[in-house]
Amino acid sequence: MAVFHGKAMDDGFKVFYINSILGVGSTGRLIAGLMEELGKRGVEAKAAYGRFNAPESLNSYRILSGAAVRLHGAMSRITDRHGLYSAAATRRLIKIIEEFDPTLIHVHNVHGYYLHYKVLFDYLKACGKKLVWTLHDCWAFTGHCTHYQYIGCEKWKRGCFDCPQKKEYPASFVMDASKSNYELKRGLFTGIRNLRLVTPSEWLKEQVGNSFLREYETDVVPTGIDLETFKETDSSTLKERYGLKGKRVLLGVANPWRERKGLKDFIRLAGRMDKDTAIVMIGPGLSKGGRLPENIRAIPKTDSAREMAQWYSLADVFVNLTYEDTFPTTNIEALACGTPVITYRAGGSMESLNEECGIGVEVGDIPGVLAALERMGSDPGSYRADLCRRRAEDFAAKKRFEEYITRIYGL
Repeated sequence: MAVFHGKAMDDGFKVFYINSILGVGSTGRLIAGLMEELGKRGVEAKAAYGRFNAPESLNSYRILSGAAVRLHGAMSRITDRHGLYSAAATRRLIKIIEEFDPTLIHVHNVHGYYLHYKVLFDYLKACGKKLVWTLHDCWAFTGHCTHYQYIGCEKWKRGCFDCPQKKEYPASFVMDASKSNYELKRGLFTGIRNLRLVTPSEWLKEQVGNSFLREYETDVVPTGIDLETFKETDSSTLKERYGLKGKRVLLGVANPWRERKGLKDFIRLAGRMDKDTAIVMIGPGLSKGGRLPENIRAIPKTDSAREMAQWYSLADVFVNLTYEDTFPTTNIEALACGTPVITYRAGGSMESLNEECGIGVEVGDIPGVLAALERMGSDPGSYRADLCRRRAEDFAAKKRFEEYITRIYGL
């Protein structure tokens, strides 16, 4: 069990981050925010990442080129040995870590086609550094997948084999190496001194406690959001552009849309709506649902956080019909914009809600969703914008940065 306390603010305390992305996505923004906050405190930080481009303002090192990432992914799709390529690049990464000489190494997503996790963890086991590993999904303790709720698989509790999700990310279309992957991970990821685990939800912490990682102390630090970006925002232009004036708007967001994110359930829900209700679905993959009903407005994607705040503000209800998720920040973003949430009780999706701002429904229960919508519509004094915003303030990004730095790092 690793507990980091004491005079951590001594001169020379440094943090090194490892993640698939930096500055984009929820995990990349978390690391960027932590680095900026540490900088304000005079603590030096550096991050290594594998994909896309990082902000130039951050002290960072890209592990692989885009072509090398694609090659790693292509090999994985044949062999199911995702995360067991790019060995030379990972050895170069280790040299970068040694040159930086951090006090603490904070690992995030190891998957993502950008490093060789055996080379990395052999080093981490031997380096003697303080270690924190934030798990954002279940990949660390399965033989293949990042989530298993959708199919109800529990092989990971005793040993994976014959993976029923072999073609899901990180997909393999030929071989199934789930048994050997599981055994390799169990050997590499256990027995590490000075390692402390963090999860963003109580649900994932419970899963860890049922896995071979149960030997480690595990803390919960929920993912935060930027409350300056996500707030009630004028959305009149969107209403005009998409013909939504006078409509009750239900909003769904996924990246990408697929059955396990509720694609078919939204189509079922649309068939039960009256003419005064419109459903807006944002995210790629909507063509996989076939021809969508006329009362669904399909928005392929938006890369603008400001535009997303407009959509959240425009919506009367944010509806999250995911069958599996660790801790969806979309729920919090909607709340921050004053919009109540209806969600399936899947993974950690309910953990950001309380009775003043959201309603949970059993997975797949469309009549339950309809009842929740009726309940919200019939009680205008409840689920108010100010109540939603107040709940979102519990998940302010700055609060979560502070929690990591003080409680987890001991600074």
